[in-house]
Amino acid sequence: MKLSRIITLAVLLASPVPLAAQGNDVVAPLPPAGLVLQRVMEESSRDSDLDHVFKQHYSYTRTRVTEYRSSDGDLKSREEKTNESKPRTGTAAHPAQITGRATGTRPAEATLEGENVRGKAFDRKDFLLNPGLLNRFQFTLAGREIINGRPALMVDFQPKSGILPEQSIKDRFINRAAGRVWVDEQDYALVKADLHLTQRVNVFGGLVGAVWKCTYSFERARTDDGLWFVRNVDWHLEGRAVIIRRIVDYHEQWTNVRKTD
Repeated sequence: MKLSRIITLAVLLASPVPLAAQGNDVVAPLPPAGLVLQRVMEESSRDSDLDHVFKQHYSYTRTRVTEYRSSDGDLKSREEKTNESKPRTGTAAHPAQITGRATGTRPAEATLEGENVRGKAFDRKDFLLNPGLLNRFQFTLAGREIINGRPALMVDFQPKSGILPEQSIKDRFINRAAGRVWVDEQDYALVKADLHLTQRVNVFGGLVGAVWKCTYSFERARTDDGLWFVRNVDWHLEGRAVIIRRIVDYHEQWTNVRKTD
């Protein structure tokens, strides 16, 4: 039996299924936490492929704004980029035809460049659930919330105690992240996330730079044919590169999303 299924079975046996009441109405009980994690892990394995399908059938406008501030909060520079994305050529499979499989892709490393803190500490794909990530965090099912007319399960997470594996700069940030994610109760896709850095992160022993505050959030929307896409991304970072302190704010928005075939 695979390790992930053993972990899931253990959590299922240990997780109660409470009834939640709102006024005089009794709503559906929350599913066991282990079942939720297992289903999210299965959906995460298809995420990269589904992103590819979305980009083959949908066009959209992507706007990215990055602002750099001094330690006093004064705006030093602002970068804005807008691009129109059109469907990629090639034959795309329907979402229902894509089976779960690991893609092995990783986002770029978080970096500190020049005199500005530029590298983002987190990326949505860092938190696509897999057995490795499952072993780093403690998860708690916190409740249910309606988002865009669809029920979503709220899952809180925090780093497990003890020594966690660190093979890259990115691992240093992930191991010190905590927050909440919202999981679509029907598709088990990540709908929304709010997370923050729990501890200061030093880069190269603190001699080159450090990040002492970072918040990150994203929100996704669902197309009529069941494809999820990023609608908003926001992150805020405060840190130091060499001796220069910087504050960076980033906002990304996808608009004019439309199917072209």
